[in-house]
Amino acid sequence: MRTSIRTALLLTASLTIPQTAFAADDLAPEREYLPGEITVVGARDGYDTDDGSTGTKTPTPLIDVPQTVTFITEDQLEDQSVRQLGEALRYVPGVSLETGEGHRDEIFIRGQETTADFYIDGLRDDAQYYRSLYNVSRVEVLKGANALIFGRGGGGGVVNRVSKRADLSDVFTSADFSVDTFGAFAGVVDVNQPVGDTVALRLAATYEEFGNDRDFYEGRFIGISPTVTAQLGPDTVLRATYTYDDDNRVVDRGVPSFDGGPLQGFDSTFFGAPGFNNTSAEVHIGRVRLEHEFSDTLSVNASAQYADYDKLYANILPRSTDLATVELGGYQDGQTRQNLIGQANLVWQVDTGALSNTLLVGIEGSTQDSTNTRRNAVFADGASTPLADTIAVPAFTLSPIIRDRASELGVFSAYIQNQLEIGDKVEIVAGLRYDRFDLETEDRLAGAPGNRVDTEVSPRVGLIFKPRENVSLYASYAESFLPQAGDQFFLLSPTAATLDPEKFENLEIGAKWAVRPGLLATVSLFRLDRDNTTAPDPANTGLTVLTGASRVEGFEANLIGEVTPFWEASLGYTYLDGEITQTTASAAAGTTLQQLPRHQFSAWNRFDVSSQLGFGIGVIYQDEQFTSFSNQVTLPDYWRFDAAVFYDVNERVSLQLNIENLFDESYYPSAHGDSNIQPGEPFSARFGVRLKM
Repeated sequence: MRTSIRTALLLTASLTIPQTAFAADDLAPEREYLPGEITVVGARDGYDTDDGSTGTKTPTPLIDVPQTVTFITEDQLEDQSVRQLGEALRYVPGVSLETGEGHRDEIFIRGQETTADFYIDGLRDDAQYYRSLYNVSRVEVLKGANALIFGRGGGGGVVNRVSKRADLSDVFTSADFSVDTFGAFAGVVDVNQPVGDTVALRLAATYEEFGNDRDFYEGRFIGISPTVTAQLGPDTVLRATYTYDDDNRVVDRGVPSFDGGPLQGFDSTFFGAPGFNNTSAEVHIGRVRLEHEFSDTLSVNASAQYADYDKLYANILPRSTDLATVELGGYQDGQTRQNLIGQANLVWQVDTGALSNTLLVGIEGSTQDSTNTRRNAVFADGASTPLADTIAVPAFTLSPIIRDRASELGVFSAYIQNQLEIGDKVEIVAGLRYDRFDLETEDRLAGAPGNRVDTEVSPRVGLIFKPRENVSLYASYAESFLPQAGDQFFLLSPTAATLDPEKFENLEIGAKWAVRPGLLATVSLFRLDRDNTTAPDPANTGLTVLTGASRVEGFEANLIGEVTPFWEASLGYTYLDGEITQTTASAAAGTTLQQLPRHQFSAWNRFDVSSQLGFGIGVIYQDEQFTSFSNQVTLPDYWRFDAAVFYDVNERVSLQLNIENLFDESYYPSAHGDSNIQPGEPFSARFGVRLKM
């Protein structure tokens, strides 16, 4: 099977390739209701987009995608002075942050925890690290299970970053420099230069140093991402991108809990060992994509991506406290991963009278090789130390390797989807995806191999009714699956090797209304069922079986875009209600899902009072939530207010002031279990200068 997977990879690579989010001018066929883009150099694109192609792999407007999609444009990211993915996702309803143990992006989408459901230009980017946004033009959160488009995982949804790309029709240089009241600073440079009529080069690069109110916290990030666009002929375009990211920062596990909530009075205390608590990640990602139009109705695209991740992190962390002492633990962990992904798609539009079909046929093959090692911290005289503003960490050493795991994953996928338009009122989106999932792992210390092959067929069907051109009503059903090895696939235990994959089913009804050009309102009701989660055998055999299940039901509403000529907004609200419906290995039936705030509200607004002066106002509300399935520790609800001022000195120079946590609220936005809770940052201000040439 590995041979056939590698053959598929070579086939798609030979066509050349990455599954980026398609824009209307990237592919044929171009649907007639996709407007052409007019670019004005230096002009804002705003907070809106009508590009829904990531959700269908075809050039489809967002209003016709039968799924909830929330997006954050480059202009909104700049207005909020956001540098990291986690910071951006705070303003996305339905998404709550996990602390990621202080060394990785980890989130909950509709109550489903993930460290792996991240994509860049539609291709999987699933290693455990922090993702910067210096080379990103848009962040998209596509909610609900949908294996047809994304393959395994993504039970609650996925996060896709749309990368910046070289533009054949524009010449520009921009630079952004900022510093905040904690001493953190960042510089970003973005240069685009056509070379002749058929080739364009673009370079995005950044250097950032971290800082906040937490004791001993520091770090730095270096990123560089060159891209090339080449017009190989009137109907053929080649795009190539390379990204190098080098991240080094303190691992901060937050504060422990006490008496059912976060420990109070120690929001700045570092419960780690300075000099030891550190993570370093070096990431190389290369992508290439070829697009060719055979005619106005037939096109193909092929994509390939190679990614290499090398990461080492170490931490001392709090495990519990009685207000007199704090119990510590710790370890050092190393991870490597190499991903190779190839994908090819054919898009064919066929019109037959009152019927119009947009047919997608695609294949994807991938290989993934991973290793993971761990050493524990061994305390010479016990792991308990007095609780104080500055923790005195007892002397410790690292044990011999207590974990040494390796895995090889091969996946072959084939999928077909049809978007059938019946007149101008009704559209049906339906398709199937076949996945062959071949996982081989080895516990190198125990000498225990594990392997399992799963074959899954995942359906998706959506019905769209359009009473008006700018209004769509939809109902959809989609499935996804996740093999029983965790979302990182480091080790397949003997028990897990006997169990079928977890299943996710997403039922959703919703409405989308293009209130005006550049302003989209969406509402949706959904039910997400998760089955085949592991649970103790009810017959008390001591074995693990597949009887566990959970359900999340909810409502979401969003309004994004230009409300008036002087007011741009990104507003969202989500109601989530989720619980374990059948006993799992983690919790009994009736348990509320972990880190699932019932109510979430976010609003970011920009008001331009003149051609030079503007203001920003942001609000986040997050309801209380349990830190784990124990339901014993609660993160309190909170409101956070942000603000900004924008001033254009002239066409080339602009100044910006961003204030986070305007009213200096004490809050705790995220956790990793009951004993690692992350305090929110107090009042801070960031001053920035942006240059455009």
